[in-house]
Amino acid sequence: MPREGDDSEIALLRIQLEACLARNTSLEKENQELRHEAARLKSQISSLKAHDNERKSLLWKKIQNSLESESASLQKPTAKIVEHNSPTQNLSPRLAFAAKKEREERIPIPPLKPNGNLASFKDENGKKSPSAPAPPPPPPPSRSLSGIRAVRRVPEVVELYRALTRKDARMENKSNPTVVPTVTFTRNMIGEIENRSSYLSAIKSDVERQGQFINFLIKEVESAAFKDMTDVEAFIKWLDEELSSLVDERAVLKHFPHWPERKADAMREAAFSYRDLRNLESEVSSFQDNPKEPLIPALRRMQALQDRLEQSINNVERMRESTSKKYRDLQIPWQWMLDTGLIGQMKLSSLKLAKEYMKRIAREMRSSEYSQEDNLMLQGVRFAFRVHQFSGGFDDETIGAFELLKMAGSGYQKQQNIATDL
Repeated sequence: MPREGDDSEIALLRIQLEACLARNTSLEKENQELRHEAARLKSQISSLKAHDNERKSLLWKKIQNSLESESASLQKPTAKIVEHNSPTQNLSPRLAFAAKKEREERIPIPPLKPNGNLASFKDENGKKSPSAPAPPPPPPPSRSLSGIRAVRRVPEVVELYRALTRKDARMENKSNPTVVPTVTFTRNMIGEIENRSSYLSAIKSDVERQGQFINFLIKEVESAAFKDMTDVEAFIKWLDEELSSLVDERAVLKHFPHWPERKADAMREAAFSYRDLRNLESEVSSFQDNPKEPLIPALRRMQALQDRLEQSINNVERMRESTSKKYRDLQIPWQWMLDTGLIGQMKLSSLKLAKEYMKRIAREMRSSEYSQEDNLMLQGVRFAFRVHQFSGGFDDETIGAFELLKMAGSGYQKQQNIATDL
């Protein structure tokens, strides 16, 4: 009887162990998926940050140009320039229109004049509205100032201030029976501030004056059809330079409902992704190991470069089906996303890292007195296997580097056996 009880208890524990193992496997798989998703989001954030920095630099140039135009308009009066027999008639339509746009007279934006008293705005009946309510009491001093001197709050000052301001407000209400309500006064004030805003005036001016130019850009984007990504990069560079003449690209283009925003954004996305991947592929292909660099930092640098390569390619392959369909519909090149295009070249470039990694470990095992060669051998084989699975195989040079690694490992094993026999 005790034996049967032990057997049943063992069977129950075995079932529980199998359930725990299955649960652990599912959790590991879920953790791996979350890591891939986090890597994809990080790459998207980095690309968006790069795009945002470019946009900020363009916006800063716009602001500088607008300030220069305003200062020039204050120094000398503007004059309309009428040109006859323009030499741009022999140019292409795109260059001729760009030259015409540059010659077009820039209407200076008048600076915002300071108001001495915002409370003197007039209402719709032509009567002056009363002065604004008294401002709130000043804020208490910061902690840094209070730490210099021993100060304390005096409630009597606040109470006296509030009593006097209430008394002044009542006297003004008695002397001005036709008082404009506070809500109406606030609306009038906000409306006048918006009308005097140099930023909004500049946007309205761009919408009115640049309509023909933006319609020209709409036709160019809609008719754009390329077969090579380098042409897409050149077109996006030209388009961003042309749009940089606007005060605010998004604010102006939203007044043009026919602007092909989806295609323009897709072309930008493709151009920036292709540029980032091509730069990464060039960095990996031109990688050279520095023998003077210590072993551990050198190996970590190669592993980090391989991590970036794998994450970038995994992000492209995860979204390749939907993205390639969108690019085909918008007549944007998409073949570079296949294994026969840039993605395939990037996978083959990882063989360079594998060769440098294995050669460095083999050199270390032969020349140094490192005490953990077994760990180095395992580390080299792991990296070689990782690149082999990622790229789909080895070429002849990588196979030669792998043979050197094996020879270095076998030579060290013989030395260890001889030392053991002695």
